[in-house]
Amino acid sequence: MTTTLDTKGMNCPLPILKAKKAIKGLEAGETLEVLSTDPGSVKDFEAFCRSTGNELLESNEEGGVYTYMIKKSS
Repeated sequence: MTTTLDTKGMNCPLPILKAKKAIKGLEAGETLEVLSTDPGSVKDFEAFCRSTGNELLESNEEGGVYTYMIKKSS
């Protein structure tokens, strides 16, 4: 199951804080898709996944919108 979190228009640290809250509600193995327009979110989500142990499956940008697919670890 994939949950989508739309944080477009929000600046750091809001996308990370909202993602942190959303991922808590997921079961291990489920994915969270985060949409963001903050260019700084690229480094933020890489660091977030490293520090939390969750897996960043995908990170891309199209038309100024950054999309992150994060798989919740156990």
